Amino acid sequence: MTFQPRMQNAIEGFSVVGGLRRRDWNGITADLWDVECGAYAGGHYVARDPRLFILLDHLGRGRPSVKLSAMAAGAPQDRRASPISFIPAEMELWVDIREVQSMRHLDIHFDAAILGQRLMEDIDPQRLQDPQLLFFDQRIMALAELIAAEIAHPDPLHDLYGDGLALALLIAVLKIAKTPTRRRGGLASWQLRRATDFIKDNAARNIRLQELAELTGLSQSHFSHSFKASTGTSPHEWQMTARLERAKELLQGEKQALTAIAAETGFSDQAHFTRVFRKHVGTTPARWQRLRCT
Repeated sequence: MTFQPRMQNAIEGFSVVGGLRRRDWNGITADLWDVECGAYAGGHYVARDPRLFILLDHLGRGRPSVKLSAMAAGAPQDRRASPISFIPAEMELWVDIREVQSMRHLDIHFDAAILGQRLMEDIDPQRLQDPQLLFFDQRIMALAELIAAEIAHPDPLHDLYGDGLALALLIAVLKIAKTPTRRRGGLASWQLRRATDFIKDNAARNIRLQELAELTGLSQSHFSHSFKASTGTSPHEWQMTARLERAKELLQGEKQALTAIAAETGFSDQAHFTRVFRKHVGTTPARWQRLRCT
């Protein structure tokens, strides 16, 4: 699929050596830059799509300084300690460069929707929104060097070579793990984890189906169907199980009245708590507590 990255910048003090070298793959664009820097170089950048900035080499006593606003304190970027930054879409990044004669860096822009389609796995939106600035990862740097060499080579290999390298690099940056095959029509692993964590954290109150659907980016009917396909149970039943598990923890802890436990775990009263507990556990809360605590 054709992908055209769009970036706005206001920069000064750079002189490009050899021109822009670019390769376009399926939903991914990689730019290799060699630049000479003036006494001061820098400015700010903002892109429509998420991107990676990877410092491959620099010459001089100084280091590029990366910051999130014009007035913020910067943090140094170094080839050996902090060469990689993941910048979410529409996030401004400012750079100040002094006492650096030249730099080589790689910019990788990608379309998250196309990437998700290619991996047959939705990417957790939170990962795309969280910046990762100035970190080091040996695998990512090894892939970045291979990508840069492929872009710079006058006789590039088949597109699948560079495409595979770039795809592997993005998988490593976004930490897209191998997930077990899910049931047909089920939720993606991140969607299921986000929904079940939310239910556990909010089990004592009335959780609206709309809240869970919005968390996973689905319609209410789609979420309800997919949740049951993934877990074999409805969101409401999952919440009830979470309430009962919390109730069991309280029953085994410091002595509390059953009315207090019922209220803390979201049941309307002790009778409701006892009825639901007996239905799911096979005995009353009081008897279950005696058997565990004697």
